[in-house]
Amino acid sequence: MPPPRSGHDRLHRDDHAVCSDADEAGRSDAAITAASAELLALSHSIHAEPELAFEETRSVAKTIAPLAERGFQIESGVADLPTAFRASYGSGPLTVGLCAEYDALPEIGHACGHNVIAASSVGAALGLAEVADALGITVLVFGTPAEESGGGKVLMLERGVFDDVAMAMMVHPGPLDIVGARSLALADVSVVFHGREAHASAAPEQGRNAGDAVTVAQVALGLLRQHLLPGQQLHGIVGDGGVAPNIVPGRAELLYYLRAVDSASLDDLTRRASACFEAGALATGCTHDIRTLAPTYTELTPDPELLFAYREQIIGLGRVPLAPELEAQRPLGSTDMGNVTNVIPGIHPVIGIDAGGAVTHQPGFAAASVNASADRAVLDGALALARTAIRVARDDIHRDRLLQRLVQRQEDIR
Repeated sequence: MPPPRSGHDRLHRDDHAVCSDADEAGRSDAAITAASAELLALSHSIHAEPELAFEETRSVAKTIAPLAERGFQIESGVADLPTAFRASYGSGPLTVGLCAEYDALPEIGHACGHNVIAASSVGAALGLAEVADALGITVLVFGTPAEESGGGKVLMLERGVFDDVAMAMMVHPGPLDIVGARSLALADVSVVFHGREAHASAAPEQGRNAGDAVTVAQVALGLLRQHLLPGQQLHGIVGDGGVAPNIVPGRAELLYYLRAVDSASLDDLTRRASACFEAGALATGCTHDIRTLAPTYTELTPDPELLFAYREQIIGLGRVPLAPELEAQRPLGSTDMGNVTNVIPGIHPVIGIDAGGAVTHQPGFAAASVNASADRAVLDGALALARTAIRVARDDIHRDRLLQRLVQRQEDIR
C-alpha cells in the first residue's frame, strides 16, 4: 500500500481529476438542492414525533420513504432490530456508508438533534446516488436505532451489517462546527442493592437498608471524583429508592454512566467505581449486583484522511470549524459511532447550529433543532458528506487504501 500523504499533498490529483470532481460534485449538489424541501420536511417531521430507543417506528418509515422513492433497495429489521434498516443504491466496489440516527431523549425529545442527523444522511445519499455509477461506488444508508441508550450501531456491527462498508460517515449537530470530534468511552450500568424489608419504626433492627447502601455508595463515588484521571467521569441517578417511608427499603437501584478517554481508562474507572458500589453493600449488610444495560461504547477514532477531506468541504461551504489543535479539548459525551470508527475508517464531525447558548441535552437545544440554522445544517451536512465521499472516491491512493482495508477486514472476519 502506498504511504499516506500529509499536509497539502493529501488528496491531490491532476487537473483532469479535479475537473471530474467538480462535475460530479455539481451533479450531487444539484440533487441535494432539488430535494431540500423534502429533507427539511423530514427533519421537522421526525422532530415533531420523538421516539425513544428501539421504538422509532414512525421515524424509520419517514427516513426510508425518500430513499425508496429514488430506487434504493431497502432491507428492514436488519440485525434482528425492528427499527434498524439498510438502504443501498449502486453496485460499485467502494461502499460508502451513511449513518442515520433518529431516536430521542426521554421528556426532552430531540435535544441531541438526531432529526438533523437522519435528514443530512438521507440528503448525502440522494446526492451520491446521482453520481454512483460514475464514481464506482455503492451508497449505503444505515438506519441506526438507540444511540442515546442501547447501542444500535454496536449490535449492528457485531451482527455483520457493516461487514462490507469501506467508509462510514455522519454529522451530528452541536453549538459549533468541530471536524475531528472526539468522544468518551462509555459503560452504562445498573447496580441493584438487596436488603431486607422491615417496619421502619416498630422493628428497624430487623431490616437491612438497601437505600442506605445507595447513599454510602454515592458518598464513596463523590469522594472518588477528586482522584479520577483526566477525562474520567461518572454520573448517575437513583432509579429505585424504596416504596414507602415506613418500610425499610429491601431493594434500591443506581443507574450510572462511567466515561473515560479510551477503553483502557474506562476499565480502570469501572474497577474503582465497582469498589464504591461494593462499599455501600458491605457497610449496610446488603448484597448487590452490577449489570451492563447496553453495549459498551468505545471512543471515536476518526480517519485522518476523511477528516482532511471533510474539513475542505465544510470550509468551502462558508463554515469556520474549530481549530484542529482545540478539538481534543471538547469531548462530546459518548456515541456508538465510536465502535464503528474503531473498525471502519469513518468520521463523526459536529455541524454547528445557533442554539442561543443551549447545549445538547437541554430543552433549548431541542427547540433549536428545527430553527433556520438547523435547517441550514441539514443541507450543509448533506453537501459536505457527499462532497467528501466524491473527493475520496476520485483519489486513487485513498480509494485503494479504503478498499484494501475492507479486504483485510473481511479476511479477518472469515
